[in-house]
Amino acid sequence: MNTIHVDVVSAEESIFSGEARFVALPGEAGELGIFPRHVPLITRIKPGSVRIEMADGSEEFVFVAGGILEVQPNCVTVLSDTAIRGADLDAEKAEKAKLEAEEALKNAKSEIDLARAQSELAVMAAQIAALRKFRQKR
Repeated sequence: MNTIHVDVVSAEESIFSGEARFVALPGEAGELGIFPRHVPLITRIKPGSVRIEMADGSEEFVFVAGGILEVQPNCVTVLSDTAIRGADLDAEKAEKAKLEAEEALKNAKSEIDLARAQSELAVMAAQIAALRKFRQKR
């Protein structure tokens, strides 16, 4: 069976390392699907879910808050400042952070504050969507 090695790494730790049949993730210009022997590629990724279809048919989900994707014919590397395993996502914490980002957006006094609040809100919305996807698959 054809597989590709996948590494998902956050600033703090390796989140996932293993063999997969397929990887799907949110590229900057749209959803990307990576199979073994994919052409080399380096691109930015948006906040969202990395779905890893394992060699045995099971799936792993990892939320990433954006980052960089590197694809080589036999290896996929996802680098993200923040990456959280699907099983470790906390709905209450994400909802609270989203509400705080919405409040920061309302109270932004400068363009920098506005940009930070918009970015945080986008990440939290993507994390909540990833959590919903993860729960649907379980």
